Amino acid sequence: MHQTVEAIYEDGVLRPLEELSLRPRQRVFLQIKEAPDAAEDLEDEAFVNYCRAQGDPNIALDQVRQALAAIPGSLTEACSAERDED
Repeated sequence: MHQTVEAIYEDGVLRPLEELSLRPRQRVFLQIKEAPDAAEDLEDEAFVNYCRAQGDPNIALDQVRQALAAIPGSLTEACSAERDED
């Protein structure tokens, strides 16, 4: 049986964050892999890869600012209106 379980190491003991279906004193093998930092947890890797694939590296920051400046009102209002939010 292979199972991936998140755990916390404290006071010299690995403590699983979920219930395990193991017998008392059952021996297991552990493979330790550090969890990513909290900031990495928030990153949507698939979306970042999509943006990299769809983005045009030839567009300069000034061009982006110019395009954004053409949006009347605030960007928040424009996004809300596009989503039909009130």
